[in-house]
Amino acid sequence: MRKLFIIAILATFSGIGLAKQMSLPDFTQLAETTGPAVVNIVARDNAEENETNAQQPNEELFRFFGIPNQPQNRDRVSGGSGFIISADGLILTNRHVIDGADKITVTLLDRREYEAELIGEDEASDIAVLKIDGENLPKLAIGSAEDLKIGEWVMAIGSPLSFENTVTKGIVSAKGRAIGNQQYVPFIQSDVPINRGNSGGPLINLDGEVVGINTLIFSSTGGYMGISFSVPIDVAMNVAEQLQKNGTVKRGLLGVGIGNVNQAMADYLGMEKPMGALVNQVSPGSSAEKAGIEIGDVIISFDGSSIKTSQSLPPVVGRVMPDTDVALQVFRDGKVKTLTAKLDALSDDLQANSNSNNDDEVAAGIGFSVSKLSEQDKERTGENSGVIVTDITDKDVERANLRVGDVIKRIGKKADVSDLSDFSDAIDELDEDEPLVLLVSRGGGNTFIVIER
Repeated sequence: MRKLFIIAILATFSGIGLAKQMSLPDFTQLAETTGPAVVNIVARDNAEENETNAQQPNEELFRFFGIPNQPQNRDRVSGGSGFIISADGLILTNRHVIDGADKITVTLLDRREYEAELIGEDEASDIAVLKIDGENLPKLAIGSAEDLKIGEWVMAIGSPLSFENTVTKGIVSAKGRAIGNQQYVPFIQSDVPINRGNSGGPLINLDGEVVGINTLIFSSTGGYMGISFSVPIDVAMNVAEQLQKNGTVKRGLLGVGIGNVNQAMADYLGMEKPMGALVNQVSPGSSAEKAGIEIGDVIISFDGSSIKTSQSLPPVVGRVMPDTDVALQVFRDGKVKTLTAKLDALSDDLQANSNSNNDDEVAAGIGFSVSKLSEQDKERTGENSGVIVTDITDKDVERANLRVGDVIKRIGKKADVSDLSDFSDAIDELDEDEPLVLLVSRGGGNTFIVIER
């Protein structure tokens, strides 16, 4: 017993020594120097302009975490956080914190209050820029999310649940996360505890620099569950500069539909490992078409940035201004090909069209059946050519995620399918053990499906 007690004491002292040796960070000085530049924001919306059926905040899995709105028939009041980036009162926050507000009130740590002017807002990145009248105001230094490392210590300051200037800390869990339809934001994931009201507050590194804007939590209850997301400060500052200069945000557009490369597709294409963005749609007249990008290409590099997944591509395209010439690399027919694209503007309405009609009836595929597109099918799917999946009889086909109602537009790398005759010919030309690679249209977009045989 005495021996065990001595071992326990030694283990305790050993742990203390290890902690000292690791130099665990002390956040007291960091909080003291950065806290004065973090502000509390209250946004008020006139009750007469409120919508009668506002969405309840607890109905979403991914949550913006501004303070919930008040009941209807009253002035709607929401809140969040922000931080000062210039001594004359320029403030960054999230757009959803101030969205629809008639009056925005900013309160500093020393209790001074200001009415803020909205300089600009951008829905795609959820960033808003405010301005208060002041001089020699405390401001935060701007860092870069590009320099962040996984496991690095970071700190958040905000007003969770209306508790102003609350400090929490944690580590960077991941980078480049794609969340919902905000495809132009490569979110920083951390385990910093943040809740409703933290929205718009800064994520700060140990050097006292802002590296992100706290924006989202992942939760099934509305409370913090260990997963938080922040907009990289590089994205936010680019948006802020454009809003101040032009009042709007311009983003480059390549004009492709993309999906991920899984192991089966990588094997089929002859890639060493799954990577890149698989092109499943090219908009006619787009930058991509003019650059020579083809359906079935895998984009592996864009403007010097390696493209690891399909989610990696939109942010790097969006940060480049329209009319800019950009070098990109695609994997095609077992080789890497370098192309140059002159980007379009995101606002352009570029959509892929389809081919012509067919006149056959029903044909049986391998593990599934297809038929020609009826007029009702064309109206429902928006497709004028191809064949539609009517029945699935094989479990492997189901596991490959082919669905009844999908419109098959291509088989393999080059065999376009405009009718049942094209479909049958393409099936007949396949080797017996060759995977069945289908380009299908579903829900207004294209996707590749690989069925092993």
